[in-house]
Amino acid sequence: MGLNLEWLRTFKAIYEQGTLTGAAQELFISQPGVSLHLNSLEAYTGYKLFDRSAKKLVPTERGKVIYNFIEEPLGKLESAEQLFHKSTKTERATISIGMCFETFQYTLEKYIATLPFNIIIKFGDYPQMIHDLDKGLLDLIITPQKGDQTNLEFKPFSKERIVLVAGGKTDTQPLKALLKKKDYSGAENWLKEQLWYSTAADTEHLKRFWQLNFRRHLDFKPNYIVPNMSSIVRCLSGETGFSVVPDFLCAEEIEAGGMQLVWEGQSIIENTLYFGTRKKTMYADEISRIQEIFRQMMHPLTHGS
Repeated sequence: MGLNLEWLRTFKAIYEQGTLTGAAQELFISQPGVSLHLNSLEAYTGYKLFDRSAKKLVPTERGKVIYNFIEEPLGKLESAEQLFHKSTKTERATISIGMCFETFQYTLEKYIATLPFNIIIKFGDYPQMIHDLDKGLLDLIITPQKGDQTNLEFKPFSKERIVLVAGGKTDTQPLKALLKKKDYSGAENWLKEQLWYSTAADTEHLKRFWQLNFRRHLDFKPNYIVPNMSSIVRCLSGETGFSVVPDFLCAEEIEAGGMQLVWEGQSIIENTLYFGTRKKTMYADEISRIQEIFRQMMHPLTHGS
């Protein structure tokens, strides 16, 4: 009977792991299978290759000689096996993308099933996304913030305007009358009496809008705290109440009459949105396809008022 390559592979795993169990786990075979390979190799060579102590298999001098002889060629064979395996199987590329949940729902969600590559979507805060992009954990991010890492590239592609909106049934005439007279203190007091929607994760839009337009810190709590901005849009559509959200999220509802665009503010708040990528990527085609979807779905950079 000739020398079996699998016996040598098993021997190497036992030598490196120190136990039959460890070798079995590394090779994804059963422990009796590992014992059988070792016994066969020992029978073939005519030498005992390990001393079996209580906790560990300790290589004998003959065992060490065989290991030193086979370690490098076996390593090369394993590399060749992996390379050959990869080249014979065409694998779908996997792209990891970071963005906020609402942007995903509004843009990419409906296209996911049509894409010819795998996608992992990650939600989180922007500094973390930029860090993950830099480290290679993400391939593309959609962000209003830029990083200064030298191997990253941020290309502007769209703008979002942060606006005051109301449900379709809301009577906004009193507010519009106050704003027309530039009675901002009156407008602020009137708005504080209304029903407000916000999200648990992010009252930043509302705080910023209040600060810029009424020159004060937000000093009331919204009535309804919902999971995300898409929930706000769904809750307000055809109902009464107010919120401050990015305009693109409710453009369709406003057009259909389910929501009203009430006020863009004395000072318009606009965020430029960027595609963040690494300058060198093996997924340029896939990233380009995703970017095209965003360009179709969101405001172009020249924002029409």
